[in-house]
Amino acid sequence: MNSEIESHRQEIDQIDDQVLKLLNERARHAIQIGKLKKDQQDSFHAPEREHEIYNRLEQDNSGPFPTEAIRHVFREIISASLALEEPLKVSYLGPTSTFTHMACMQKFGFSALYVPVNSIREVFNTVERDRADYGVVPIENSTEGVVNSTLDMFVDSPLKISGEILQEVSHHLLSKTGRLEEVKKIYSHPHAIAQC
Repeated sequence: MNSEIESHRQEIDQIDDQVLKLLNERARHAIQIGKLKKDQQDSFHAPEREHEIYNRLEQDNSGPFPTEAIRHVFREIISASLALEEPLKVSYLGPTSTFTHMACMQKFGFSALYVPVNSIREVFNTVERDRADYGVVPIENSTEGVVNSTLDMFVDSPLKISGEILQEVSHHLLSKTGRLEEVKKIYSHPHAIAQC
């Protein structure tokens, strides 16, 4: 093996060890913040703080690590840190592996606890009854456009929209010849995040 490559790999291993040490140090601080918030009966999740972190890191990035990847990496770090305090519960129109489920993971990361339900009304009920911290519902889709049932629920519910997730949707269809074909259009599929 090339000795120069091996030297770089050893440097990467040492850096990875430092990153792991720093992640654990960050997690210890997150746990302490969680305890203080609990004592003060404050909400354990602060979405505005997440946005501050993402924006600061993206602005401070001097490369070569890609700026567009920073949000993805830190979303998972934040999601895992929150789960140490208490898993963030997110209700959504199920089942798993739907576009809404993917939108949830895009927003809240893999460490959140996802609660699939059978209807948009159930998403609202789950959040209203404090069985979930957030609910994610489609407000527009590629087949019917605006999802009127979602908008009607917002009119009748005390819940408010606290954010939006834009999910790109690409359908893959099996043709008569058995080949997988991608539909040419990619649709925007916004989801509203409902919160008390």
